[in-house]
Amino acid sequence: MNLDWAWIRRNADLILSLLGQHIVLSIVPVLLAFIVSLPLGYLVHKTGRAANVLLALIGVIYAIPSLALFVAMPLILGTKILNPVNVAAALAVYSSALLVRSVVDGLRSVPATVNQSAAAMGYGWLRRLFGVELPIAMPVIFAGLRVVTVSNIALVSVAAVVGSGALGQLFDRGLSSDFYTPIIVGLVLSLLLALVADGIILLIQRGTLPWARGRRAA
Repeated sequence: MNLDWAWIRRNADLILSLLGQHIVLSIVPVLLAFIVSLPLGYLVHKTGRAANVLLALIGVIYAIPSLALFVAMPLILGTKILNPVNVAAALAVYSSALLVRSVVDGLRSVPATVNQSAAAMGYGWLRRLFGVELPIAMPVIFAGLRVVTVSNIALVSVAAVVGSGALGQLFDRGLSSDFYTPIIVGLVLSLLLALVADGIILLIQRGTLPWARGRRAA
């Protein structure tokens, strides 16, 4: 096996730069998708029986191969093929497709009796949404957010095929030269990044939803 651990020290600046790019390309699309998915998921939820049909149509988006979407984005956005905006936009689309379902599932988990009680107390739809429905739905939404974030961290590497990809460039470099050190570095950093991101989201969930933590403990 062709390995050279000294290569890591010699290329530390490159590795850190690619890691920074990977973090940005992974997290920014998730944040954008989260902002978009909350209102969109609420609207889909409010369609009633039609929600399943709409979710199926939205789910088709995730069936599009990631490489095809990376290549199509420059045509849609009018950007250059190597622009990292293409990767961020494609991943935001994928993330939204998954998060909308999580939002709908979360809102569906709110007991009808809770909504009825809130309405009887004079809660309007907006106050009921933010004061009752979303707090109960957020554990489900957070679960979807964790899946989407880890998925994005993996998908960013695929963009190396179109000249981007951040840590994915290490895989490309290693495979093209039959040199395994960059591949191992890329794998380890991608795995660590996924674990750290998942842990951070879990900590945020526990910090912002103490009532859900208490309910699980009970």
